[in-house]
Amino acid sequence: MSGRIGRDDVAHVAALARLELDDAEIDHFTRHLARILEHAADIDELDLDDVPPTYHPVGLRNVLRDDIVESTLDPAEVLAAAPDAEDGRFRVPPILGEAP
Repeated sequence: MSGRIGRDDVAHVAALARLELDDAEIDHFTRHLARILEHAADIDELDLDDVPPTYHPVGLRNVLRDDIVESTLDPAEVLAAAPDAEDGRFRVPPILGEAP
């Protein structure tokens, strides 16, 4: 689509998206989409040749904690609380038609 967006454009896109829009909704979205496209055109006209790309607006850094060895759960105790266990593992229902 080049130039302004029209009612036919909005109706066509709505049909492609399988949206049922009445005339009032088509008018509403035509106005709003036209404003969005006008704003995008304004941004497109800016001279940004000397502006480095911004990948993230805030500097990022990983926040990590020290690894601390702590006691863990006893595997036998955990398996004892499971609905079904087999050979030291949780037994779950088969998926995708696979036999157990």
